[in-house]
Formats: sequence, structure tokens, C-alpha cells
Amino acid sequence: MVLYISIGIVLLFVLWGIFLPNHLTATADQLLDITIEKFGWFYLIAAFTFLIVSIYLAFSKYGKIRLGADEDRPEYSNITWFGMLFSAGMGIGLVFWGVAEPIYHYLEPPMGITPETSDAASMAMRYSFFHWGLHPWAIYTIIALALAYFNFRKGHNGLISYTFYPLLGEGVKGRLGKLIDVLAIIATVFGVATSLGLGALQINGGLAHIFGIANAPKVQLIIIAIVTVLYMISATTGLDRGIKILSNANITVAALLLIFTLFLGPTSFIFDTFTSTLGGYLQNIIHMSLRLRPFAESRWIGQWTLFYWAWWIAWAPFVGTFIARVSKGRTIKEFILGVLLVPSIFSFMWFSVFGGTALNFEIFQNLGIANAVEADVTSALFITLQQLPLGMIVSLLATLLIITFFITSADSATFVLGMLSSNGDLNPSKKVKYIWGILQSSIAVVLLLSGGLEGLQKMAIIIALPFAIIMSFMCYSLYKGLSEEYDDMKRNK
Repeated sequence: MVLYISIGIVLLFVLWGIFLPNHLTATADQLLDITIEKFGWFYLIAAFTFLIVSIYLAFSKYGKIRLGADEDRPEYSNITWFGMLFSAGMGIGLVFWGVAEPIYHYLEPPMGITPETSDAASMAMRYSFFHWGLHPWAIYTIIALALAYFNFRKGHNGLISYTFYPLLGEGVKGRLGKLIDVLAIIATVFGVATSLGLGALQINGGLAHIFGIANAPKVQLIIIAIVTVLYMISATTGLDRGIKILSNANITVAALLLIFTLFLGPTSFIFDTFTSTLGGYLQNIIHMSLRLRPFAESRWIGQWTLFYWAWWIAWAPFVGTFIARVSKGRTIKEFILGVLLVPSIFSFMWFSVFGGTALNFEIFQNLGIANAVEADVTSALFITLQQLPLGMIVSLLATLLIITFFITSADSATFVLGMLSSNGDLNPSKKVKYIWGILQSSIAVVLLLSGGLEGLQKMAIIIALPFAIIMSFMCYSLYKGLSEEYDDMKRNK
């Protein structure tokens, strides 16, 4: 039932995007404005609460509880595990925004700061850390921890609805549970389909910059077709081969690209930027977490911070389910610190290297990076890398990284959608994975052709509002489940 209802709803939105793309975008704009205006405060409080709860659980008396039986141990090495976390959780987004976001904030900074000044550059880096650091990974941590605990420790199905067992009991098998699972699938499909579309645009931008291939819809469709074949092949090999191999490849290529840019670029400036930005970020994290401007006219927070928080929540069912699946055998403390800190630190390094390099080129060398970002955001990274020694080689490496991230994200998504629509089966059938794999790519193609990509992306963010409410109750359900188990453990000693 969940599978057919989810497919039916998704197809209705796709038809809306095909036949009435302008209406879809206009409706999405209106709903998004209402969501951000009326519930912006809730997004900020929810994301901050998820971070506080994650830190508390890591260092609480529940930290030693294992996600599985007491004798279970992790299935994957730390390096492979981190690679899987990173590939599913950020992937293409980091490559896409690593240069572009700091430049955008430099040109249009928050808090009334004068654009294109040293203060604007400092704030641009701080908010890039903020948007891609602890908060998004705390959102992923909560849902992944709840799924892993109730699945591996308590033996329930690997469905999001079963994380509410302490609250609903057998009611998780009823209509309310099915509604939660359908919402999770729809949010996942929307998030992944739009990311596939953005990934195709970014790959096309790289090929256009390196080889002069036209940046056109026809090329983007060919890219999607080729990558679809690749990730469908990977999807048939299972977790222990396809995704595991690709995740290790992603980490390797990303590390090489990071190291090349670090040492071929303004190295001292990058280290200075990382150090000062990390200090500013940690010093102001509470202020930034709860910052709204009710007494001043400002759309910046809505356009950036609230947009990101809603986007991460929309992605949470997909990323959380995948992280949970690959985390069996770890203690709660080990799990939270791994999911929360390691990817965040890597994101900080990424923005320091690529965003810092771009700002250095723009501010001190007048190389026109800002003009490139404003003209074509997909070319921003490649314009920046072009200024380095061995720029062509580094650009090729970046394009390869985008492709491998693209394949891994799509492969992971077919796996997760298969789980969610197969009653939580940890190894969904190839048939179900094929259905979701083809449907994802079809949606991305239709939306690119119809111009509805932006509208559907905004719809995913709107869907994040009810899911943020669901996640808030999930925190309480998880805490209740852990408390009951801890009390049982004490009684049985």
C-alpha cells in the first residue's frame, strides 16, 4: 500500500510539472513564503534542539548502549563508514556550493554588513560553516539513531513509523504509521530527483568548461541516461560491493582534490581562514542558531538559513535511513560523535579550501570569481580551479568526483526507497530498486525539460514542515525507549 500510494502521489506531481510547470512553481513559491514566514521560528528551534539532544545522548548514561545486540560489532571500517556517511549526506551539494555560497554571502552578507568588505568575507565563511556543519548532521543523527536503535536493538522493522513504537505501540502498523512512511518516501523522492537534476547541470558545467561541450538540455539528458545505467548496475551489486566501493572512491577523490587545491592554492591564507572561521563559528553558534530579525525587514535568513534547515529535514528520511543501515554494532556515543563531528570537520575544511581560495582570488587578485558565480553558478568551481597550477587536471578530478557522488547518491536513494516501500526489508529486491531508480531519473528528466525542477525542490522544503514535527516527537519517543531499556538493565543487574 505504501509503495503504490507513494508512486501515485509522486506521479501526480510529475504530471503537474509537465503540464503546468509555471503553476507548480507559483504554488510552491506561495506555500514556501507562508511556511518560512509563519514557521521560520520553529525550524530554528527544531534544528537547535536536535543538536542539543544529540550531544546530550552521546555523553549521557545511554551512550554505552550498542545499536544491536551487546556482542555485535560494526560491519564496516571507520574509513568506509565515513565515506558512506559523507557520500549520502552531502556529496554533490558540497562540490556545487563549495565556491558559490561563500561568494554569494560576500556579495550579499547578512546583518546589514557592507558587501565586498573584509567583514563580509569573514561572515560569508562563518555562515557557510554554519549551514553545512553541526546542525544538518544533528538532523541526520536524530533520525538515523532512532532507526538504528529500534531496528537493530529492539528488532522492529526498519521503517520510520516504528521509531514511534514507545508512543504508539501496535498503532505504528495502522494508518498513522503508513502516513509517516509515505511522507518519508515523498520527501526522499523529491529531494533526490532535484539533486539528480542539479548534479546533471554541474557535470555539464564541468564538461563545458574543460572540453567545450555545449551546456544544453540535450547534453544533460545524455548525462542522466549514462549515470542512470551506472547506478542501476551498482544498485544490483548490493551494499557490500557497489555503494561500499563507490564511497571509498568518493573519499579518495575528494581528499585528492582537497589536498591538490590546498597546496596549489593560497595555503597559508586557507589555514588562517579555517582557524579564524572555526573560532567565530563556535563562539557564535548559539546566536546564529536562534537568530531572527522580527524588528527589521530582512529576507536573508529565510532565503538561506531557513531554506537550508528545511532542505536538510526533507533529506533526513533518506540520509537517516541509509546511515542507520550501515551503522549496526556501534555504541550510541561512537555513532553520534562519528556522524556529528567527522563529516562536519570535513565540511569546514572543504569550505575553507575552496571558498577561501575563491575569496582570495576575488579580493586580492581580482580574478573575477564573483562575476563567474553571478553569470553561471555551475561554472564557479571550475573557474576557480582554472586559476591554479595544473588547473585542467584538478578540474578533471572535480568532474570525476561529481560523477561518483552522483552515482552514489542515486544508488543509496534506490536502496533506501526500496527499504521504505518494502516494509523495512534491509535487502530490498532488485525489482523494487529498479522501479525507484528508473522513476527517480525519469522525474529528473521531466523536470529539467519542463522547468519544474525549482518548483519541486521548493515542494520538498514545504513537506519538511510536517516532517520536522514528526522528528520532534521522534526525539521524545527515542528518549522514552532508551529510558525504559536503561531501567530494565538496572533491574536485571
